[in-house]
Amino acid sequence: MAPTPIIQEIKLPDGQIITIETGKLARQAHGAVVVKSGATMLLATVVSNEEPMEGIDFMPLTVEYREKFSSSGRVPGGFIKREAKPSDEEILVARLVDRALRPLFPEDYHSDTQVIINLISYDKNVAADSLAGLAASAAIAVSNIPFNGPIGEVRVARINGQFKINPSPSEIPTADIDLMVGGTMDSIIMVEGEMKEVSESEMLEALKVAHEAIKILCQAQLELAAKVPGAFPKREYCHESNDEELKKKVEEATYVKVYEVAKSALPKKVRNSRFKEIFKEFIETLGEGVDEQTVKLAEKYYGLVQYHAMRNMILNESIRLDGRGPADIRPIWCEVDYLPGAHGSAIFTRGETQSLTTVTLGSKLDENKIDSATFVGSERFYLHYNFPPFSTGEAKPLRGVGRREIGHGNLAQRALKPVISEDIPYTIRVVSDILESNGSSSMATVCAGTLALMDSGIPISAPVSGIAMGLITDEKTGKWAVLSDILGDEDHLGDMDFKVTGTAKGLTACQMDIKIQGLSFEIMEKALMQAREGRLHILNEMLKTIDKPRPELKPHAPKIIKLSIPKDLIGAVIGPGGKIIQSIQSETGTVIVIEEVNDKGVVEISGTDPEGINEAKKRILDIAFVPTVGEVYTGTVKSIQTYGAFIEIGKGTDGLLHVSEIDHKRIANVSDVLKEGDKIDVKLIAIDEKGKLKLSRKVLLPKPEVSG
Repeated sequence: MAPTPIIQEIKLPDGQIITIETGKLARQAHGAVVVKSGATMLLATVVSNEEPMEGIDFMPLTVEYREKFSSSGRVPGGFIKREAKPSDEEILVARLVDRALRPLFPEDYHSDTQVIINLISYDKNVAADSLAGLAASAAIAVSNIPFNGPIGEVRVARINGQFKINPSPSEIPTADIDLMVGGTMDSIIMVEGEMKEVSESEMLEALKVAHEAIKILCQAQLELAAKVPGAFPKREYCHESNDEELKKKVEEATYVKVYEVAKSALPKKVRNSRFKEIFKEFIETLGEGVDEQTVKLAEKYYGLVQYHAMRNMILNESIRLDGRGPADIRPIWCEVDYLPGAHGSAIFTRGETQSLTTVTLGSKLDENKIDSATFVGSERFYLHYNFPPFSTGEAKPLRGVGRREIGHGNLAQRALKPVISEDIPYTIRVVSDILESNGSSSMATVCAGTLALMDSGIPISAPVSGIAMGLITDEKTGKWAVLSDILGDEDHLGDMDFKVTGTAKGLTACQMDIKIQGLSFEIMEKALMQAREGRLHILNEMLKTIDKPRPELKPHAPKIIKLSIPKDLIGAVIGPGGKIIQSIQSETGTVIVIEEVNDKGVVEISGTDPEGINEAKKRILDIAFVPTVGEVYTGTVKSIQTYGAFIEIGKGTDGLLHVSEIDHKRIANVSDVLKEGDKIDVKLIAIDEKGKLKLSRKVLLPKPEVSG
């Protein structure tokens, strides 16, 4: 007999119904729910080991999001007919959920914890990623795992001037604000999304709308958990051992020294070296017989000393680790056209963070193909981000692209996408290689990407810059400081990591992670306005190097032209087995793509040699020739008649040039003026009901002057 599930229904203000069901599926997991909206269904599970992982002092959380192709009635493409490694989109959804959940687990909870979210049914009118955070949080809520939640996660979009929660996938492309927002009952925790040059106040309004919906989702989870046997009380645990006496010793012996080093505005490597020396000196005071466990505990307490000393320095003296004030930006230098072989290139360096970014232009064949359970299509603009270990002075094996690289690349891509017109015929690939990192490399990628695009000659509508912001707060004193252009250490120290990008006109993308609960909208507004000042300063520095797109592409960049031909002539251009089109490509050095769009054949010809492109165009138009009234053609005289001449204006297409249309003066004998094989310019002046073409040479000749 099937078990009776426990069901909680959620009704959003616009009438959307979401249900959460537990107790029916995956009952050996510590928590499992099915979240359903329309025909979209997500199965989320959570398992957390009873014993902590040894030797760690952090929360070992793993979040996985996977889409089953069966959810949309599809079979996986490719040679292997089963779901394989996660796609970029699945990784991005998992990161959104992870970032919302992670801050709410207790700091001293160290059990290996895994959240898995599976899309098991898909409704094309209900976006699955909008429900993933809710599903994960609900699974934890019905378990006995310690968690300071629940959280809600929604998409908020502004469509035709109106905010909408969890819009359908078809509505999202029309939005000028598209944000994923995660939060608790009392505050926002995570934000990520893109915008079409909107103001900071408009973004804040979107966050407030999202938070009202999040409160509804959180309340529903509390009500569901109250119905589930075993959800309360949460499990007891003891994952840390402490030595208060040792902690006091570490603080008394090192705090003042750490504060002085932090205040000295030393370079990163020197500062870290001094910090290590201070700790080494302290360990030596403990004597030779000190055991490994004591050293590890002392190291943990010393980390807390560094944390508090550096935060207090910033809050009390407004001095940062490199000597800057809270709103100061590090020195910037830029260079474009650095790589002669690329179609566009730029170096952007801000302090100790550096991106070398390239732009490569391609044809339709170079589009980034996407084949997932919920979407089949392609991107004509995409950005890849690489973070090699040498950028932080480390030696590590290269293991392929990690989740962080995918997430940072996606943020930079979303930042630049709004300024790239859909009318640009090229596929555009931007690649950012981070060569140095101490601060936000994703924001350096945005700046370098803008410069490289302008260097390539791509006509972006406006340059984009980005900045990473930080926040330090003290709940006891009420003090807080917003930091512009944060260092890597300040990211670790801070209570918020907030990245914003935009043009001089408005915001294009953002990513925000908040590590404390109860952050006010007042502080968020302050951070946004300070970020605006910072990113405009950075933009002005960038524009000193190049202030607008180059008027032309680089000589070695491909050129692209597009033609339109009748749909029924596509086959003639391709030829049997592709013989004709392949011949044209090989003989002209071009790449030709033909596709059917709106009952027409759209032909894209790309290549680096203008003569080759023109020859390919001519040969295609010869095959798919369609005479157009009003066009001028260079034709060949095929035959002479007493009443005129037949002129071939296209392959297999003749028109009559009547004797009266040869010249303004009277022609007695056509053969006196024209001979077979002559090349002449004629204009197509009419096509009769039977499809016969009427040509004129006379209309192209200057009219004779009329004597007085």
